[in-house]
Amino acid sequence: MIYYQKTVSYQALCNEASIQLENHPQAKQENQYNLSSTDYKRQKSFQGDRFVTQLKKNFSIVQENKLESQDIASAQMALEMLYKQQILEQEPIFESDSMQFINQSGFQYNQQNNCNIHNSKIYNSILIDHKYFTISETLSNYYSKYVRKIQKVPFKVLDAPQLQDDFYLNLIDWSSQNTLSVALNSCVYLWYENAQSSKVTKLLDLHNDSVTSVAWSLRGPHLAVGTKIGEVQIWDAIKLQRVRTYKGHIARVGTLCFSDNVLSSGSRDKLILQRDLRLKGNYFLKQSAHKQEVCGLKWSPDGQMLASGGNDNKLYLWSSHKQDKPIFRLTEHQAAVKAIAWSPHQHGLLASGGGTADKMIRFWNALEGKPLQKEDTGSQVCNLMFSKIDNELISTHGYSQNQIVLWKCNNMKRISTLVGHTCRVLYLAMSPDGSTIVTGAGDETLRFWNLYPQINQDFKQLNGPLHIPTIR
Repeated sequence: MIYYQKTVSYQALCNEASIQLENHPQAKQENQYNLSSTDYKRQKSFQGDRFVTQLKKNFSIVQENKLESQDIASAQMALEMLYKQQILEQEPIFESDSMQFINQSGFQYNQQNNCNIHNSKIYNSILIDHKYFTISETLSNYYSKYVRKIQKVPFKVLDAPQLQDDFYLNLIDWSSQNTLSVALNSCVYLWYENAQSSKVTKLLDLHNDSVTSVAWSLRGPHLAVGTKIGEVQIWDAIKLQRVRTYKGHIARVGTLCFSDNVLSSGSRDKLILQRDLRLKGNYFLKQSAHKQEVCGLKWSPDGQMLASGGNDNKLYLWSSHKQDKPIFRLTEHQAAVKAIAWSPHQHGLLASGGGTADKMIRFWNALEGKPLQKEDTGSQVCNLMFSKIDNELISTHGYSQNQIVLWKCNNMKRISTLVGHTCRVLYLAMSPDGSTIVTGAGDETLRFWNLYPQINQDFKQLNGPLHIPTIR
């Protein structure tokens, strides 16, 4: 056990860590090796990966006496606190009198270490690799503000009358300007909320037609609306006016996706049409590959690749530089592919989900068109979305479990399962800051879930008694 008094300063611990590492060349060499190994992995990864340096505590001391082992542990802890302050911008708290620290060697070969691992509480935090150390019960209490606690119930529920129960439609989207659009039959409503109030505005009513898809532009206030008769309308959400109407499809437009000024639309007529909002004409490119309805479209974050999924169980990858035909044809799914998501954390990583007869989530190296990993979810996969905050994946499901699942991507371990909808969870959108998701289902409700409570503190002011106002 290593004891720290309340009067110990953070700077003193950091200075102590530097001295101790100099006095232990084996530990210093191991730490340098780990950092260089990380850089090597970085060079081997795809270009453009988002990367944050992590200080790994891999000090493998083969034979040291007890005092020296404690010194190494002290250095490791100081590095951990330095990581929290400099990288995560969090101030460590020292209000406890004790802390037990176990290095990687002790964790793997506990018969060579006198530390009692089984009597310690594993510190389960998203901020630190908990495999390498444990913390006593008292200190864990003081670190509770870093521990993520996902509520199993939604913090808000909105009534959404006439929200269609149709797997092939995409009826909700959340803009970068924090406006939620919801399509209810022939109408589209805009929902805003801040710390003081919430507001619902009716954007449009098609009267003799119905809305089958909605999608926000990446930065501006424009909303694209797909209709049952095959039109695509562009609306200004600030002026509440229609800007433009595109034709070209002869059947419903079930999916829309923006990439800069380019708007892609997929239809039951099996076609994908590409439109540039700056150009005249209904479209500048027609893409044909699917044999049945196109029900999923997603552009990669860099705008270089488009993934399309169809009711023909196929997933196609298109290049922005060679748009006349797909560059890869992926046929592993055994049901309709509506759920498609690109990772914002790893360049070229694509996830896709299959319908009722498939139930699989599959990961792909989109740069080479190769499968990477798969996971049987046990139910229809309706939507997929990568977290903006961490390397996690959100999936929503239909037959037969009607649930929302949060996965850790590296091992596809379930972090949390959220239930509440009584019908298929067909619709999914995420807030601009990535802390909150909203789900919609055939039970005609929209449910808001806070996946990262520590990110958006403003929502806590809104978490009064659960109420069910209407979206219109």
